[in-house]
Amino acid sequence: MPGLKHGRYSGYIRPISYLIDLSIINGLGVFYFFKYIDPLLFITFFTLAWLVLSFPSKFYEVYRYTREVTILSLIIRQLVLFTLIVFAFSGLFTDLDIKPNRVFKYVFTAFFLIAGFKFALYYLLQKYRTAFGGNYRRTVIFGENKKTRALEDFFNKNPEYGYIYKKTFSFSDKKHVDLDAYFKYIKEEDIDEIYCAISELSNSQISDVVDFADNNLKILKFLPDNKEIYSKKLKYEYYDYIPILSLRNIPLEDSINLVIKRSFDILFSSMVIIFILSWLTPIIAILIKLESKGPVFFKQSRNGFNYKEFDCYKFRSMMPNKDAHLQQATKDDMRVTKVGRFIRKTSIDELPQFFNVLFGDMSVVGPRPHMVSHTNMYAKKIDKFMVRHFVKPGITGLAQTSGFRGEVETDKDIIGRVKFDIFYIENWSIFLDLKIIYKTFINAIKGEEKAY
Repeated sequence: MPGLKHGRYSGYIRPISYLIDLSIINGLGVFYFFKYIDPLLFITFFTLAWLVLSFPSKFYEVYRYTREVTILSLIIRQLVLFTLIVFAFSGLFTDLDIKPNRVFKYVFTAFFLIAGFKFALYYLLQKYRTAFGGNYRRTVIFGENKKTRALEDFFNKNPEYGYIYKKTFSFSDKKHVDLDAYFKYIKEEDIDEIYCAISELSNSQISDVVDFADNNLKILKFLPDNKEIYSKKLKYEYYDYIPILSLRNIPLEDSINLVIKRSFDILFSSMVIIFILSWLTPIIAILIKLESKGPVFFKQSRNGFNYKEFDCYKFRSMMPNKDAHLQQATKDDMRVTKVGRFIRKTSIDELPQFFNVLFGDMSVVGPRPHMVSHTNMYAKKIDKFMVRHFVKPGITGLAQTSGFRGEVETDKDIIGRVKFDIFYIENWSIFLDLKIIYKTFINAIKGEEKAY
């Protein structure tokens, strides 16, 4: 599977921005109001207030193509809202006797520093892309018209945005368009993003490009026209004054969401390892060893985020056999031991995967990873199967709690999994993760028909 790697926004820029801004707000607050406040109360209140303000106002949604005027408008809006919060705080605690001029001095000083940092980071990243060629994405354009030529000029004249324009493919002679050759070029040149002029392609060509992008982990964006496109939630963005539509919006590409999910994974997996696996592992190990010879843990290569292989761990539930890495467990499988049947039925065999979560190869919730041999097979025969690798695989997932757990008996089973996995990827939230974990726990207690 060549050509699977693609560029992403830095996962650290936004969390660092949060930390610096909160340090400025809280540090200056303690400095200006130290005589009047309880520092712990102040820091707690304003940290929560800042976070609550930032999400709906989209204060940290600044990308490589965002214009300076947009950043300035975000700062002004945040300034007004935060000023109201500060006055609300002083009104709530009337005994503080904080003068309005002190409030204004604090707010404007804080925002002067925050704005300075925000623009400094913005220009430093642009300089880094221009001078050192870092943090860039390789792009190609499908279709040639006035809009695509304007996009070419944008890429070529604005290296600070971090896009390396490689080629435009013409679709003027639709009868002689060789999409396979275009796709081969994209793989060989390690292209990250495809920009598609909808008006220049036929419906079948657009469908082929969408399928190629999905199955090869390429980011696909559209230059809109008056044609109808798939009934999806399209993300509308501007590169300068050029409108761009993104086919798939993945919440976990947002670095803040990644931090939230990773923090939850670390906390949850640590609790399971400390409070459950610490005492359960010796018991399961003794039972496994008493019944059959072989290791306590079963290790198997699986495909994870961006198709990267990793070692997935389970408690061994079968007699050691040469087909373990090729053949999935079936009903009344003779390879499964007596202890194995119990731990598979109760999902105890999956618990060592919390070490995979702690190590960063997996998440608590996500698309379930398959054996490498099966992944290669499904990638070739099941449309959009590769979309599952845009995020980390999970111990449990939406597909598993929606009736698609266990043995894949027909193509209908794997198609159903892919459908639910793509829905999860496009609609992730921490609340959805919690709901899936709850349903997984309930199903484990009740027992599931296909847990064999």
